Amino acid sequence: MSGAALGLEIVFVFFLALFLLHRYGDFKKQHRLVIIATLLAWYLCFLIVFILPLDVSTTIYNRCKLAVNSSPAESNGSYVSLAPSKQKCFKPWSYIPNGIMPVFWRVVYWTSQFLTWILLPFMQSYARSGGFSITGKIKTALIENAIYYGTYLLIFGAFLIYVAVNPNFNLQWNQLQTIGIAAANTWGLFLLVLLLGYGLVEIPRSHWNGAKRGYLLMKTYFKAAKLMTEKADAEENLEDIMEEVRKVSESIKYNHPLRKCVDTILKKCPTEYQERMGRNMDDYEDFDERQNSYPTEKSLVKLHKQVIYSVQRHRRTQVQWQILLEQAFYLEDVAKNETSATRQFVHTFHSQEPENKIIQYFYTPTVEWYWECLLRPWFYRVLAVVLATFSVIVVWSECTFFSTQPVLSLFAVFIQLAEKTYNYIYIEMACFLTIFFLSICVYSTVFRIRVFNYYYLASHHQTDAYSLLFSGMLFCRLTPPLCLNFLGLTHMDATISHKKTQPTAYTSIMGSMKVLSFIADGFYIYYPMLVVILCIATYFSLGTRCLNLLGFQQFMGDNEMTSDLIDEGKELIRREKRKRQRQEEGENRRREWKERYGNRDDSTRNRVVHADQKESSFSETNANRPSSKYTRSNGRTERDRIELLQDAEPLDFNADSINDDPLESDSGRYQPGGRYLSMSRSKIFDDV
Repeated sequence: MSGAALGLEIVFVFFLALFLLHRYGDFKKQHRLVIIATLLAWYLCFLIVFILPLDVSTTIYNRCKLAVNSSPAESNGSYVSLAPSKQKCFKPWSYIPNGIMPVFWRVVYWTSQFLTWILLPFMQSYARSGGFSITGKIKTALIENAIYYGTYLLIFGAFLIYVAVNPNFNLQWNQLQTIGIAAANTWGLFLLVLLLGYGLVEIPRSHWNGAKRGYLLMKTYFKAAKLMTEKADAEENLEDIMEEVRKVSESIKYNHPLRKCVDTILKKCPTEYQERMGRNMDDYEDFDERQNSYPTEKSLVKLHKQVIYSVQRHRRTQVQWQILLEQAFYLEDVAKNETSATRQFVHTFHSQEPENKIIQYFYTPTVEWYWECLLRPWFYRVLAVVLATFSVIVVWSECTFFSTQPVLSLFAVFIQLAEKTYNYIYIEMACFLTIFFLSICVYSTVFRIRVFNYYYLASHHQTDAYSLLFSGMLFCRLTPPLCLNFLGLTHMDATISHKKTQPTAYTSIMGSMKVLSFIADGFYIYYPMLVVILCIATYFSLGTRCLNLLGFQQFMGDNEMTSDLIDEGKELIRREKRKRQRQEEGENRRREWKERYGNRDDSTRNRVVHADQKESSFSETNANRPSSKYTRSNGRTERDRIELLQDAEPLDFNADSINDDPLESDSGRYQPGGRYLSMSRSKIFDDV
């Protein structure tokens, strides 16, 4: 079992990263290099989080073994063991042999740093470029990243010159490496505390609010109003861009040198616009070189970039609107079923996707009612209390982890108690839960934040390539300082504990931070205390209030603008619900009509044709006879036609303007039985 735990976690983390990337990315439409780079960045960051507890348990065992094998005189030398002497050390089940973890951490760390500082920024510019060739995209990416890379080279060059000129500094290569690592971790720790302070409060509060149905429904209405505005803006923007594409396509003919670029742009347009432009284009006209109205290649590159962005945004808003509608319909169903006497969950609309038979067998309407209406609110409340307790422990430990005598950090107390009894299962579980909770608080904030339309992680395969790569950059920059902060909370970092104990393999590759004492003894210790201020600001929603004052509408219960948006969203959801109900009613009536008359259509059609032929033959041979004698020859056919006309429904050509509420059966003409109450004159124009 020495390497089995490491191998299992490596495989498990890979499939976890692949699952999350499949949820947010689109494997079919996005470039393979973007998918591979993002998957590698996510995989390495998640791998560090899952493997670090094994490193801690292995380090504790190595300390015990060193203490048992060394004499008291030797123990006063390089390392001092915390374990009592003359005690047998028990090898953990997940023990990793010596020499594996340092190489593993070195490969993982430097690969992630190469991704976040060099490769991913370049690929971001490459993905957003509107070039028509690989060379053009690479050139654009190099130009956009020239300032980015030049700034780092300028700072690093100035630092090297300062070290070379100053005789007081005698830095070696490993010390320069440590300084670079410290600089990267300092930037990451600065961002880490900001995201951690938000997540420690928002995650428990979101689960607590998840138990309140009215709150979730009102917030869904609010999101619907904002999303409808964004959806309309995306549609308008797409129309404007498509109009420009149409003009360019009409001006640049088939034999123009830039026609290939135009064809590339047309392939990125939606199908309906491609068909519309194809019908209006005349390929037999030659272009006139004397005209000066032709766009340049640079303008086509810009237009190509705008087309990619507008199409992606339009498709994302359309999918998000459908998802939000399903969520709103479901929350309304939950609110209605809470007062159900039958205790069976009834859906207003059937699921459009086929349900799994196994889930449908166990998750019956009765089970669904008990879970959604009774158990789920209490489960969310209990989970919110547990998460809030973890948040309080984290905040307390962040403020007191620098104290070693006495030990005030609760995580350090838990680990030291387990270390005395060599309970490696408890040590690994405690370490895993701690770092997992810290990672959830930080990573969930990365998934939630949105920087206008430039960075936005949208689920259901709607995230663009730029946002995926940017998230990979953030993960690679946040994970190393997150792990160092975790080791400091548990006093497994010698820089924090101030003891000459054997360090973990992860700490050993970071080098000794004593090279920069003002960072090791100052910034790393006292800056995490700011998490208290950030938690207080998040609890009172200071950031939300500031954004609301700046004109960015945020969900606030005591705000007039929020109430107006809730009412607007409620009306939008009600309108979409009526439209969906009319569609389902029409489909049900068509299905019933097909079941009743589907088998009689062919026979009726044959009888009609036969009767017409018979009537025409009679009219030719007996033209002088009265036609009243043959009125009964087609009697059954006429009765069938009359019966079909009676069952046929009147078409509603103004369905979107109906004002009646389908939830109230008395206010409409249609009844559940599928028939109309009246067709009197007073009811004919009610829908107009």
